[in-house]
Amino acid sequence: MKKAWLGRIALVLLVVGLLLVGSLPEVRAVLTAERLQQAVVEAGVWGFVVFVVCFTVGQLLQVPGVVFVLAARAAWGPVLGFTNAYVGALVAAGVGFLLVRTLGGQPLGDVTWGPARRILAGLERRPVLTIASLRAVMLLSPPLNYALALSPVRQHHHLMGSALGLVVPVAAVVFLSESALALFRSLS
Repeated sequence: MKKAWLGRIALVLLVVGLLLVGSLPEVRAVLTAERLQQAVVEAGVWGFVVFVVCFTVGQLLQVPGVVFVLAARAAWGPVLGFTNAYVGALVAAGVGFLLVRTLGGQPLGDVTWGPARRILAGLERRPVLTIASLRAVMLLSPPLNYALALSPVRQHHHLMGSALGLVVPVAAVVFLSESALALFRSLS
């Protein structure tokens, strides 16, 4: 019992610390799609590794996942950009899940409040479908990552649901971003 509370306190301290670091202007200036694209290109053959590490750290720092998807599109083009963004998204979601689960456990599994219990019951009944649906709508929302890690969902269900749910939004951002930019430029 005491160990669980220590883990939860460590998780709160970690999240607050990450939020503070992520809100620093110097950090935000580095974690932009343009700067990430530049770092990936400059890294050469190590570009993908640099990208995945930045994606994972950025997710922990509460940087929206779409920033990294756009950086992948800009650095590698549509097809390889989609593949790298998709793999990077899965790694970032998985690492965040494991870190939060390790520190915080599964306290949402003990919730007894009616409305929250009904939501969790759906997650417990159909975890892969529920996670896929949440990912399709919320992409890589850092609060969603934390909530899923603190829920009773199993790691393999999290991975499968994330893998299914991230395909469409990542593809939409990668393949529609150039069209949206072209339209924006024509309207300017």
